[in-house]
Amino acid sequence: MRNSNRSVSPSPPSSPRFRHGRSKNFNAAAAGGGGGRVGKQRAADRIVFALISAVFRRKGVLLFAPVLYISGMLLFMGSFGFDVASLKNAVVAVHRRLPPGSVYWSPKLFEKLWPFMEADSISNASHNTLMTAWNLKMHQGWKPCINSISSKTGFSELPESNGFLIIEANGGLNQQRLSICDAVAVAWLLNATLVIPIFHLNSVWQDSSKFGDIFDEEFFIHALRNHVNVIRELPEDVLQRFDNNISNIVNLRVKGWSSPAHYLEKVLPKLKAMGAVRIAPFSNRLAYSVPSNLQGLRCLSNFEALRFSEPIRALAGKMFERMLKNSSHSGGKYVSVHLRFEMDMVAFSCCEYDGGEEERQEMDIARERSWRGKFRRRGRVIRPDANRVDGKCPLTPLEVGMMLRGMGFDKNTPVFVAAGNIYKAEKYMAPLKQMFPLLETKDTLATPEELVIFKGHSSRLAALDYTVCLHSEVFVTTQGGNFPHFLMGHRRYLYGGHAKTIKPDKRKLAMLFDSPHIRWETFKQQMKDILRHSDVKGGELKKLTGSVYTFPMPDCMCKQTENGNTTKLPYS
Repeated sequence: MRNSNRSVSPSPPSSPRFRHGRSKNFNAAAAGGGGGRVGKQRAADRIVFALISAVFRRKGVLLFAPVLYISGMLLFMGSFGFDVASLKNAVVAVHRRLPPGSVYWSPKLFEKLWPFMEADSISNASHNTLMTAWNLKMHQGWKPCINSISSKTGFSELPESNGFLIIEANGGLNQQRLSICDAVAVAWLLNATLVIPIFHLNSVWQDSSKFGDIFDEEFFIHALRNHVNVIRELPEDVLQRFDNNISNIVNLRVKGWSSPAHYLEKVLPKLKAMGAVRIAPFSNRLAYSVPSNLQGLRCLSNFEALRFSEPIRALAGKMFERMLKNSSHSGGKYVSVHLRFEMDMVAFSCCEYDGGEEERQEMDIARERSWRGKFRRRGRVIRPDANRVDGKCPLTPLEVGMMLRGMGFDKNTPVFVAAGNIYKAEKYMAPLKQMFPLLETKDTLATPEELVIFKGHSSRLAALDYTVCLHSEVFVTTQGGNFPHFLMGHRRYLYGGHAKTIKPDKRKLAMLFDSPHIRWETFKQQMKDILRHSDVKGGELKKLTGSVYTFPMPDCMCKQTENGNTTKLPYS
């Protein structure tokens, strides 16, 4: 007899479905004389129950965590992935399923969906997403308000300088742009005279251009005249103090994302003591989150003081006019795409496409040429399939085209492609041109004679692309980096706070492109969802740790009120 005082933890009531199923199994076993099997089943049930109970206890969770983790990794890697083929002569054929992302399925998917794309173009000939891509309600009425910002940092007469600041800007066009604008803010903070930045010859970009080859020096100096004193080069008497060698000027190794306080505490005393300091490299040496007066100087420098040199502006203007002419049937509207499918980009991503062993050898050579030994370090594991699933692979021209057609941009959409030298361009660009016959690049918009002075100078060529992309109705970014980030910010600054930019979820795209059996209607719906999400995110405000170069509201822009006035919103 049970002790009624004994504490018993009642078991939770079992599901009626499980009770019903259990009684049926028991009756069936009893009818067939399966008492031994029932005993074994009960023993198995008790073991399973004990395991599940252990998992839900704290110690059990810790015990099984490594097992669960390893099982999950094996499942991700495809170790337990199998496809069951159809029955044939009562034999089941089981095939091992390839891990997600391990195959570049996009060409097969395109082959399947192409007839549906063409049929859609015919049935929806009167409706092109180009004309209705953006919801006008998303344009929130923001306007540039540099004048009110400038009043906080401007002087009727500049105070006496504490010394000369020399910085070295490295990287490509927009990495240099970032360094220049940050240098203006630091020079103001230190009350220093800024020497026109020196451009470092980068091993990847291989561009020997100087500041004046890319940007308008005179305009830059004049635009900042009431805020920071900018000079073209060090005065002769100052340079003589350092034996006429700028390398003899002390180079302060400032850490990345340093605060204004760091510059005031560490750099300013040395500037006053020596009369000149150098910071090289200077890329990303000022924190994103700084006081509003420094953010205002970043805005002034980037959106107003920095303009391209006259040769770049002249040719870029011609290219833009030609693009408008080619887009006359769509009211001058066109799509611009920043395509990152150059050999170096593909090599750096460690992704694989459909080139087999030849492609792998080419990428190994490219990686070694540009990043000596970086990808051969001990312990480094390259997983192309994991990279693809994680959205780290550059979109191919084919994938960009499929995405746009799925969004409803038809074959009559004028498209401008901003890119360097596309990897195996003849092969990979062909399907994009098939989907969008009205496709242009800087090489088709400009003549060889017009481009001759820019050849061999990647930053100058990028400036041409930047200008044509800046004025497009729709801008598409495919891989990230400074080029699209600066463009998105610049477009927000110009277009009432809306970036008018398609920034796709590449993880989502990777899984869709990895589904060769997906239906066209399903694919279209997913693409339209990506477009809607980009529309909503187009008017995003800067977060505390965000970049003012990408998100100029509210630091660089003011909210327009109903009566047409503008008001500067406090940072929230």
